[in-house]
Amino acid sequence: MTLSAHPKSKLMKSFSVLGPYLREEQCQNDYFFFDCLAICVNVKLMAEKRQFWGWWMELKFKEEGFTYSYQLGLYSKEKGWRTEKIKDPETQEALKTTLRTFHKRLHDMLITMEMTLEAAQDHSDQCTELLV
Repeated sequence: MTLSAHPKSKLMKSFSVLGPYLREEQCQNDYFFFDCLAICVNVKLMAEKRQFWGWWMELKFKEEGFTYSYQLGLYSKEKGWRTEKIKDPETQEALKTTLRTFHKRLHDMLITMEMTLEAAQDHSDQCTELLV
C-alpha cells in the first residue's frame, strides 16, 4: 500500500476527526504533526503568555503505514515546544492518560484503513513506555 492509496486530503480529514490534536499548518506530504496542550501552567497570565504541559507527536508514512515519535514537554506561543522534565506526578499521569487515549484512537483508525502504526526506530524507550 502507498500513501497515494489514501490521498493526503482524506488522511487530513480522518486525522482531524480524532480531535483538536492535528496541526494542519505543520503537516507536509508524508509527515503529520499532532500535539496536546493538556495542562496550563498559569491561567492568570494573558493567553499569549501562557505555557502548557503537554505532548507532541510526529507521524511519518513508511511502507504499509506510519511510524511515530512522541515527546513530552512545555509549550509556549513564543518558544513553541521544548522537551522538559515533568517533576509533578499528577501532571505526568495526566499527560500519559491523554497520550494513551489519543494513541489508541489513532491506532484503531489506522487499522480500519488497513495501515500500521509503529514506533520510529529512533524513538526513545522512555516515550514508548508512556503508552503501556
